[in-house]
Amino acid sequence: MFYEMTIAGLKRQLPLCKVADDFYIAAFIMFSDVEITKATAAALLEKAPEFDLVMTAESKGIPLAYEMTRQAEKNDYIVARKGLKVYMEDVIETDVNSITTQHLQHLYLGKTEIEKVRGKKVLIVDDVISTGASLKSIESLVEQAGGEIVGRMAVLAEGEAADRQDIIYLEKLPVFNADGSVK
Repeated sequence: MFYEMTIAGLKRQLPLCKVADDFYIAAFIMFSDVEITKATAAALLEKAPEFDLVMTAESKGIPLAYEMTRQAEKNDYIVARKGLKVYMEDVIETDVNSITTQHLQHLYLGKTEIEKVRGKKVLIVDDVISTGASLKSIESLVEQAGGEIVGRMAVLAEGEAADRQDIIYLEKLPVFNADGSVK
């Protein structure tokens, strides 16, 4: 089963994936889709507030964060890591329980990233915002690092997230019943 939609002028078929017996989501995967990454980055930048730095969580938001940074002619973007790396010093962390991962994870920033965030206007971006759990975790890291959140953006707002007034997104993404019909 697929859900077809137009995103930033491009048609895509998103496979439906089971989350619970009668709850399915449409999987939007930017990895390896350079065309959709470039188009959605440009469309989001048209709506973006003024910012110094783009930040996302590992891993699905990375192509978008990179491309938005490149198109905006900025020099840095920040990725909140899901695992500690040996080169990370003076780490800050937060928990995240994402609907697509289905277990508790942690997000980390090291000293290098913290210094880049401190005092900066940070634009948080992701591919899809659904429950807002990942977003809340990134917000926590930005606040701990001393940055100012100037915007929250996503390509798609899934389900009830489309009703939020604090995010900017390109398209609404419904959630689905087991038979593929929209809930």
